Order: sequence, then C-alpha cells, then structure tokens
Amino acid sequence: MQAETNQGIYTKTEQKFAWIYLINLIFYFLPLFVASFKWWQYLSMAAALGIFLFCYFTAYRSKFSAIHKPILGIIIIASLITPINPGSISMFAYAGFFIALAFPLRQYILSISALALLLVLLDLSLTLHWPYFLTMGIPILLGVSFFGRVERQRLFHQQREQKSADEISQLATTVERERIARDLHDILGHTLSSIALKADLAIKLLDNQRPDAVRVQLTELSQIARDSLSQVRQSVSGYKHQGLAAEVSKLLARLRDGGFNAELQGTVPTLDQRSETALILVLTELVTNVLRHSSGSSCQLSFSQLNQRLTISVVDNGQVEAISVGNGLIGIEERLNALNASIAVCVNNGCKIHIELPLT
Repeated sequence: MQAETNQGIYTKTEQKFAWIYLINLIFYFLPLFVASFKWWQYLSMAAALGIFLFCYFTAYRSKFSAIHKPILGIIIIASLITPINPGSISMFAYAGFFIALAFPLRQYILSISALALLLVLLDLSLTLHWPYFLTMGIPILLGVSFFGRVERQRLFHQQREQKSADEISQLATTVERERIARDLHDILGHTLSSIALKADLAIKLLDNQRPDAVRVQLTELSQIARDSLSQVRQSVSGYKHQGLAAEVSKLLARLRDGGFNAELQGTVPTLDQRSETALILVLTELVTNVLRHSSGSSCQLSFSQLNQRLTISVVDNGQVEAISVGNGLIGIEERLNALNASIAVCVNNGCKIHIELPLT
C-alpha cells in the first residue's frame, strides 16, 4: 500500500512546511564556526548545500516510485562533501528519513544498514578532523530514520481514513440515487395513474354532456399535476409531506375517483418523519397497483397496534391469481427493510397485503 497523492507523497499544503525541517542542518554549519577553510572549500560546501536542497525538496514532491533518485543524490553529495565538512552527517540523516518513509520494512532495514556501513567506511578511509563523526552520525541516522517510520505510518493511516471517507461518500451517493429513483417511481406512477383516471372520467362526463362535472375533474387533474411537480422537485432533497393521516386521506380519495368503495379502518398513527415518509410511499405504490391492476370494486386500508407493533393492511376484492415481483414491489421491500418492517402478500379471495412495523 502506498500513501501518496496525485502530487506526491505529501500534499501541496504539507510540502510548504518542508523548510521547517531543515533545522537539522545545524550540524552542517557547526564546523564553519570551529575551523577555517580555504575559499574553494567554502565554495564546495555552498555548492553541496545547493544540490542537497534541490534533492531534499525533490524528495518531498516525489512519489514513492521516484523517490529513490533524490535519496541517492543526497547520499552522493553527502559522501563527496564529507572529506571537507564532516557535518554532512545531517545530510545522511535526511537520506535515512526518506528511506524509512518510502521503503517497506525489509528494504528499509537493508538500506539503513548499508548507509550506516557507508559512514563506517568514510570514517575509516578518510582523515576527518572531527572524532565524533561516527559516534554521533550513526545514532542520529537511526534516530531520524525512526521518525521516518512513524511518519510513514501516519501517512498510511491518513490514507486509510481518506479512502474510508471516499467510500462512505460514494455509498451515500449511490443510496441517494436509489432513493430518488424509488421516489420518482412511486410518486409518478401513482400520479400518472390518477391523471389517467381523471382524464377518462372527464371524457365520459363530456360524452354525457355534463360540462360542470367535467370542469371539476379538469380542475382536480390540474391540481394533481401541480402536486406531482412539487413532489418531484422535493424528491431530490428528501420527500416532504403533510403527514401520514393527510396522505392516507388523499389515497382514499384517489381510490374513490377510480370507482372503488374505499374505507379506512382503525386510527392512522403519528410516527417519526422517516417512518411516515417511507410508509406514505409504500402505500402510494400499493394503491397505484390497485388502481392499475385490480378488477375489484372495494378497497380497505386498516391500521392496528398490538404489543408495540403497527399492522397496516391494504385489502381489495379483485380476482388475482399471482403477483409478479417488479420494480414497485422491490422498492416497497427496500423501504420496509430500512424500517425493520415486513410485508406479507396473500391472493386468496382478493389481494391482501399486510405490513408489520415495530414501533420501538
């Protein structure tokens, strides 16, 4: 797993703070205050510092796949300047940090061991005017590389959190799209059925030369269309309604307009908004199915409560042999599952649909 952004291991905001960590270069400048150097040595140390800074900031901006190049550059320039300035141990420490940050554990151990061995070889092969090059260099290298491992874990943890947040956001988007699709199916299916019924009734009244009754039906049809438009707009931000009781009354009126003897049994309860919204859409879909497919003449909606469970029944006397599972029934089951509710369908002597909803 690699914790890196499109810009590199660090984000652009984090890259701006790279200057702060250059404070460890203090070891590189200490020899300047305790020893004298020739002009070309000063020039060499300035050039080495410039190359180091270039490699350092390149490493900060690099991805894991390319960070080995600036690390190698830091090691080379630190090795070349060591005979002049043994304060190069600070440069080796930065190389150790980036190695620990970028490499897996096995590769990290091998690379840090090789880098420590390089310090030993430099100390043995060169005449350094600083007796603490090795005794201070290796502890500093190991200590700074430890912070690199800690930083690696922090970046990976940050990446996991970001990935989790992205997955949650994507899941929420998918769920919202499914909700809108179900809402549009339920709302428009019911509304268009009502519009068709109103239009058919208006045609019949017009054939019977009853213009006043036609005007009433057309007025109601216009209002249904406006309500549908409002509900479609609201579905993208969460379905809003006037309450379960008011919506049940509208459904009963739609059934009566469709020629059914519609009755309400029991008392419509008051539930939380989430439950009422889901039940309204479920009942809307069930009533729409009755209007579309039932050959009966009566339909009953009943509500009863027992032992903290609400039972809702939709019963019509139409002749039904079987019910096919389509988008409407699938949407109903999904809504009810979200409420830990259940649905049972019986087609003996009419269609009977029972919904049980826990009230706790």
